[in-house]
Amino acid sequence: MQLPEDQIRAGHIPADLYRQIPPGTDLRRVVIVQEAPRSYKGPILMTLVVITGSVALLLVIAFVVQVIAGAAVAVLSATGGLTYTIHRTSKTRKAR
Repeated sequence: MQLPEDQIRAGHIPADLYRQIPPGTDLRRVVIVQEAPRSYKGPILMTLVVITGSVALLLVIAFVVQVIAGAAVAVLSATGGLTYTIHRTSKTRKAR
């Protein structure tokens, strides 16, 4: 029995806790309450929600910027202020 948890499970009161008990207390009626181990479920879930929200926000911003840019190019093309051409290169290779 090296750890205080082992002592408490065996029904013994560790010396550091024994000194904190007021004199004249009936030790048979002393209840030692241990703190529950920390749960990491909440912080992990919060991190995943923040990351997912950030990615979704960036995707929405990218989509809005693309729509605005497309609309601007369409307006400028229709008014004659801008022209653009799409060049597609052939990917077929000539056989030797």
